[in-house]
Amino acid sequence: MPTSFPQKLYTIKEIRVAKDFINKGYKHELTIDGTIEFKNKVGQAIEYLKTVECYDFFRTYIKEIIEIDGITQLRETEIAIWTNQYAVENPVDAASLLIQKAYSAKEYLDGELYYGGNAEKRSITKRTEFLQALKEKTVDHTVKQECQRLLDLWTESSLNF
Repeated sequence: MPTSFPQKLYTIKEIRVAKDFINKGYKHELTIDGTIEFKNKVGQAIEYLKTVECYDFFRTYIKEIIEIDGITQLRETEIAIWTNQYAVENPVDAASLLIQKAYSAKEYLDGELYYGGNAEKRSITKRTEFLQALKEKTVDHTVKQECQRLLDLWTESSLNF
């Protein structure tokens, strides 16, 4: 049995090793790589994950958040989320995005189809469930309002499906 979590998850063997670690309760030491402002915004988003008690779930499937100058993406084989400063500008929305990506990473490790129409709908459902939970658990009235605003936007956009 390997003594450490794989650095990359490309092969079936690496994924099996990762699943064994996860099944035994393994959690990554989350790192955030980017500018000070980026790290601060991601840090605020992480606090919202903790409010909803999702931080351990998140650290199970994501080990790194990296600031890039490009489009946000889950790098499932690297156990990382690449994102830009604009995606984390609103920490409430950023927290819901992080949860969405973590669920997609979980599906990848579980051998499920983690991309495409149905997978996207499932991950958006997890995102809106997170927003609802944050709205219920936070004591910050501004955060509650922002959760509701985002939930309304997601509801409105889901009518287009």
